[in-house]
Amino acid sequence: MAAGRLAAGVLGLKEFIHRKNVLSLYRKILKAINQIPNEGDKQHLKNWARQEFKQNKNATDQPHNGFFDFQWHKGVILAGAG
Repeated sequence: MAAGRLAAGVLGLKEFIHRKNVLSLYRKILKAINQIPNEGDKQHLKNWARQEFKQNKNATDQPHNGFFDFQWHKGVILAGAG
């Protein structure tokens, strides 16, 4: 393997940090959703959050990812879990 290259399937530092931040954000969102008393609303929001993260799972566009992260963080903070 050439110097500076990672084996297939190994995350680079930027990708690792981004993945860590996304997982942290997902956990915060689930914590905020779990504070909702209505079970129907709670399940709907969990499904919606799961779908949003799955939809953006392979997104590599950093400006898009940054905006996506910002919007979720803003929502979590407004919900009181941030």
